[in-house]
This record gives sequence, structure tokens and C-alpha cells, in this order.
Amino acid sequence: MSWQDIRIETERLILRPPQADDFAGWSAFFADPDATRHMGGPRSEPLAWRHFLMMVGAWSIEAGSAFSLVDKHSGQWLGWTGPWHPVGWPGTEVGWCLARSAWGQGYATEAATAVLDWVFEHLSWDQVIHLITPDNQASQAVARRLGAAVLRRIDMPEPFAGETVDVWGQSREAWQRRRP
Repeated sequence: MSWQDIRIETERLILRPPQADDFAGWSAFFADPDATRHMGGPRSEPLAWRHFLMMVGAWSIEAGSAFSLVDKHSGQWLGWTGPWHPVGWPGTEVGWCLARSAWGQGYATEAATAVLDWVFEHLSWDQVIHLITPDNQASQAVARRLGAAVLRRIDMPEPFAGETVDVWGQSREAWQRRRP
């Protein structure tokens, strides 16, 4: 199976590698100062495009990257989540970013749960982390619902040097003990 054919379905969501039509939502997300507050702030459309292409390209090289979150019933793009482990990163991460219209509805937890199952099964990771700024209460709540705990506090590597985050995480074994 090609990476373009990967598709995960949850009760309300379709998770799939980003497609060209997703860029409008991606760009709108990066233009929103509230949505990007915990990830370096808004980006111009050209920078959002480069980020979009970086995530799509990572699928070819790393066999995993951002999944677009799409509402199963409306087809609306809601955000992204997925595995991420670029050179110099402090661990194998699953992160999530949602458009403001999708906040507070449980989508991040639903999507990240599906992605954690996927990375432990298909990428054979032994541990997963979530890098969360100390003031991002919403993402901390998602991490707790996923069963993660704070492991340490770090200064971020490039290109986010100078920003401090908490490293939340758990092992594959801890995740599997929590699953039904």
C-alpha cells in the first residue's frame, strides 16, 4: 500500500495524508493568531505552503507525517495530527493542531488516539512524546486524556530555539495497557 492510500476512520473523522485541496484550511489555520499561539504564531501564506509541503514530503521519506483531519459527514478540513520525528527532535512525537472551529469538541483526543494506535502498530515506536508549551491548557488536557504524563521540560531545538516546552509522553506498553 502506498502512503497516499493510508486512511484511518474514527467515529466522526477521516484521517488521511494531506491532499492539495487541504491547503486552504491549512493556510487559514496558520493565519489565525489564536490557533497558532502555541506554535510560533501566525505564518504568511508562503510559509504555510512550505510547512504544508514539508509535511506532505515527510510521508515519502519517513513513512509517516501529518494526517489531515476531515469531518466524516461534512467533508470539512478540521486540522492535522500525526507522527513527527525530524532530525534533532527530542523524540518520536504525535502532535495535533486544530482549526478554531473544531476546538472543544473532542476531535484532538479522538484523532490522536487513532494515530497513537497507528504509530505503535505500523511504525513500531516504543515511546511517543507530545511537546506542549507550559501555558497550553487545552493540549495538556488532551495529553492527560491520552494517558501521557510530563517527562521533563526542555528548550526546543531549531527552528524553535528559545522556546521552552514540557515533554509529555508514554511508552507503547503503557498505551497498550490503557486500550480496551
